[in-house]
Amino acid sequence: MLRFNKLRLSGFKSFVDGTDLQIDLGLTGIVGPNGCGKSNLVEALRWVMGETSAKQMRGGEMDDVIFGGTRDRPPRNIAEVILSLDNVARVAPAQFNDTDELEISRRIEREKGSTYRVNGHEVRAKDVQLLFADSATGARSTALVSQGKISAVIAAKPTERRLILEEAAGITGLHSRRHEAELRLRGADTNLERLDDILITLDAQLGHLKKQARQANRYRNLSDHIRKAEATLFFLRWTADEKTLEAATQELNELAGMVTDHTGTAAAAAAVQAEHAAELPKQRHAEAEAAAELQRLTLARDSLEAEEQRIEAQTIETRNRIEETAADKAREDALVGDAEAALSRLKEEGDRINTPTEGEEDALADAAKTLVAANTAVDVLDAKLTAQTEQLVNDEARRTALEHKIIDLKNRTERLQTRLRVITGQRDELLNEAPEASDLDAAQQHLDDARATLDQARNTADAAEQNRTEAITKTNTAATGSHAAAATATRLQAEVGALSDVLNAEDQEQWPPVFNALGVEEGYEAALATALGEDLTASDNAAAPSHWRTMGAMDNPPALPTGALPLSDFVRAPEALGRRLTQIGVVDDDDQGQRLSADLAQGQRLVSRAGGLWRWDGYTVTADAITASQARLEQRKRLKAAREKLSEAEIAATVAEDRLTAAKAAEVKAREAEQSARDATAAADMAYGQARDKVAEIKERSAGQLSLLASLQVQEVAIMADLEHLEIEDNDAVETLSGIPDADGPRQEIAANREELAGLRTTQVECQSRHDTLERAAEERAQRLAAIEAEVNSWQTRTETAQAQLQLLEERRQAMEAELEALAARPAEISEQRQALLSAFDEAEAKRKGLADTLAQAESALALADKELRAAEADLAAARENMVRAEGLVEQAKQACLAIAERIKDRLNCRPDQLFEISGLKPDVELPDLEAIERKVDRLIRERETMGPVNLRAEAEAEEMKEQIDTLISEREDLLKAIDKLRRGISELNREGRKRLLASFEEVNKHFQDLFVQLFGGGRAHLELTDSDDPLDAGLEIMASPPGKRLQVLSLLSGGEQALTALALLFGVFKTNPAPICVLDEVDAPLDDANVDRFCALVESMARTDTTRFVIITHHRMTMARMDRLYGVTMTERGVSQLVSVDLQRADELRATA
Repeated sequence: MLRFNKLRLSGFKSFVDGTDLQIDLGLTGIVGPNGCGKSNLVEALRWVMGETSAKQMRGGEMDDVIFGGTRDRPPRNIAEVILSLDNVARVAPAQFNDTDELEISRRIEREKGSTYRVNGHEVRAKDVQLLFADSATGARSTALVSQGKISAVIAAKPTERRLILEEAAGITGLHSRRHEAELRLRGADTNLERLDDILITLDAQLGHLKKQARQANRYRNLSDHIRKAEATLFFLRWTADEKTLEAATQELNELAGMVTDHTGTAAAAAAVQAEHAAELPKQRHAEAEAAAELQRLTLARDSLEAEEQRIEAQTIETRNRIEETAADKAREDALVGDAEAALSRLKEEGDRINTPTEGEEDALADAAKTLVAANTAVDVLDAKLTAQTEQLVNDEARRTALEHKIIDLKNRTERLQTRLRVITGQRDELLNEAPEASDLDAAQQHLDDARATLDQARNTADAAEQNRTEAITKTNTAATGSHAAAATATRLQAEVGALSDVLNAEDQEQWPPVFNALGVEEGYEAALATALGEDLTASDNAAAPSHWRTMGAMDNPPALPTGALPLSDFVRAPEALGRRLTQIGVVDDDDQGQRLSADLAQGQRLVSRAGGLWRWDGYTVTADAITASQARLEQRKRLKAAREKLSEAEIAATVAEDRLTAAKAAEVKAREAEQSARDATAAADMAYGQARDKVAEIKERSAGQLSLLASLQVQEVAIMADLEHLEIEDNDAVETLSGIPDADGPRQEIAANREELAGLRTTQVECQSRHDTLERAAEERAQRLAAIEAEVNSWQTRTETAQAQLQLLEERRQAMEAELEALAARPAEISEQRQALLSAFDEAEAKRKGLADTLAQAESALALADKELRAAEADLAAARENMVRAEGLVEQAKQACLAIAERIKDRLNCRPDQLFEISGLKPDVELPDLEAIERKVDRLIRERETMGPVNLRAEAEAEEMKEQIDTLISEREDLLKAIDKLRRGISELNREGRKRLLASFEEVNKHFQDLFVQLFGGGRAHLELTDSDDPLDAGLEIMASPPGKRLQVLSLLSGGEQALTALALLFGVFKTNPAPICVLDEVDAPLDDANVDRFCALVESMARTDTTRFVIITHHRMTMARMDRLYGVTMTERGVSQLVSVDLQRADELRATA
């Protein structure tokens, strides 16, 4: 087992500085006040063992474990916890088992997540969690009993408590691995279903691709015919466009000569217009200068008139301002007078207030003395009355408390006497109800028999489970075969359907082709298709537009070349094809066909079995050429083979389906057998539980009676001691009560003092009122003198301001009168300037009129020249327009040629001079009609478009898809093997888990019963598996019967009983599967002193082993006293925890040797 040595924290929560917690053998105690950070040490231990929930760390997010800073210390960005483990026994997982010491570290950086390391090497969080899980510990281990863990066990549902048993059985890691395997199995099953669906889909797609490949071959043949027809069409259009370009060029040359003549005429008219235009700017400039001078004089005249109006308005405004200044001066004079009157009135009032009132100061001094004397008398008497009252209250309280205590002591004495009588009766009853030894022997024998029956039922259930697993494997194998057979049948059905659709397309028409009535020997399909070609598509019905007519045999048919056999020997055909087939010879190979073709008579032809053709007129088709008829015959051959394979595949699919049905039925029977075995196991388990409960009940009843007798004896001794103590207390209380004096005398004295104090308080109030009245009168006079002084200052300031304003108004009036005198002389000057300006204005106006007449004559001459120039330019423009139109026709013809050349390149990827060769036209043959060629091209294109979308890569895609299907089939077989392996692994894990869980349950139950009696000093308790027959899914219920109480579930016990019972369960688990460390965080808080003593004794006995280190956080003095060493957590600096240690065991040794 791994041993925990040391825990180091740095930056974790309140432990900002590096802190080491040494974890040695024995009991390590951690103490400190609330809120100092004790629980942070436990959380650090859980965190380094892989805790992933921030909520379990008492935070909102995992970054909250990093020190967040205080008033004096900045926050940290990194927190790290290091745990040192002793691995001398080499019990760590293989990947970490090469050193004597392991150092597990977890480091978190703010907003970047955690990093785990083992001996400095980075590992996954899951690796660390499994390392601790395999050592029966971990972040969620039951050995880490944190605050609230006891309450969680009490409040947990039975199925949630099963986790405690799993940890005791050491299958926590096993459970995790089983869960992972189940997830992989579900994923593999899902992948298998998807793979089957993909295979079925790909088979159907492969059939479609093969059909598309056949369409692609036909599409290419049509495209060749369309290319030749389009080449012929483009050749005819190219020839017509070249002729149009030649005619347009000739017309353009004629129009260019006419443009030259009109250009000379326009040039002469432009010269005359230029002479007149050159003189016109000078005359316009002179006329403009005269007009500008006239405008200047007009503006000067307007300016004089505006100046005259402005002077008149300014004169009126100046006079108004002089009047306003006189009014302002009169107002300021009145203000100065008001200020002088106010200053005189305020001076008189101040003199009157400053004269003191006779005797006022003496009266104020006498009132103050009287008030001081009254206050002193009141304070003295009030203090005396307060002391008397407190003494009386204390005496009364003591008397009342002693009286109540005497009554309470008498009641407690009566209750103890009653309890003593009850205990005596219970002791007598217990002695009469002791169980017999024979009852225990019979119950034990019944328990052994039930155990044997249970073991046999479990073995039967395991065998049934193995049979079910084998049946599931067989079902999967049968399902795989069934799916494969169904997929093959589906693929063949798709192929047969596609071929039937292609071959029967003509059957849907009114006239079925003769092709459908032929019978061809094996190997002669290509020969027949090449020999008849498209003629096979004609019908043998005489009513069809194109049909074979029955002519009968010829009288003297020409003989075929020697060595050639007639094709009619190998083809069964209607009589209408007789003449044609007898004149077609079949040769063995191309060499024979080439040699015998020279001997063919008119109308005869030779064909080879490979598809070669030699016609009498020299037309030859090689065996490599593929025709539509040949493809149809090949499709008929494939259809026949596919139908035969389809029949075989359907039979195989039916057989596979029958096998699958039988396998499923066997699986159902296996499941039913397993369920029956499980039911029998559950019944045997229930019988075993009842027998076990009977034995436990007898044992517990006997132990409980012995424990209860001892408890009753202890209680009897304690009650006798309590009765003696109560008698002593009662005597002391009576003696103290008699020594307290009577309270009537003090009460009368207190009443007299209160009346005297009331009279003194009345005198005090009257003196205070007289003194306050005199003080208020003196304060009011001082306030009024201050107000008078302020008003005097204000009126003096107003007087000074008014005088300064009067001086300013006088200066302003003088300036405005000077301005008025200056304005009066200005109108005469303006009148003289106006007279001079009118004379100059008349002369300028006469000059401008003469220059304007001269300019009008010059403009008339220029207009005439412009008219003649425009006429010449219009003739030139018309000629140029005709030439441009001719150029447009030439350019249009060129563009037409370029466009047709571009279309030729785009459609046929060739030059126009190559069209004749591509079209197959003969030089000495008349060119076909353009419209006929267009109709042919349209017909061929429509025929190709009727085919719809064609996948030209269908053949290559079909090969790729075939390879993909083969790969998927191989992957499917691998997946089936993996699924079978996973099922066997999960079954083995379940079997092992059940075995270990049941064994652990028995051991935990035994430890729990012993620990319960030890902690309670008697009583009985046991564990039960509930809610399911499968132990891996069952719940864990706790049944307990503390001393003197009936057997009941945990939730019905009292709070302290629940805590002790939960501790007994946790320690029972711990003793079953000891963990390397046990942490107990304030688990003794709800216990009283007696139970704390039992708890400490139990922990001490468990700590004597060398396998487990105990860390106990406590506030209880008794627990602290039992520790081997103590660590104190302090917070000398707010928000920062520190750790100090004391080795108590070492201190005891030193004291013993001193």
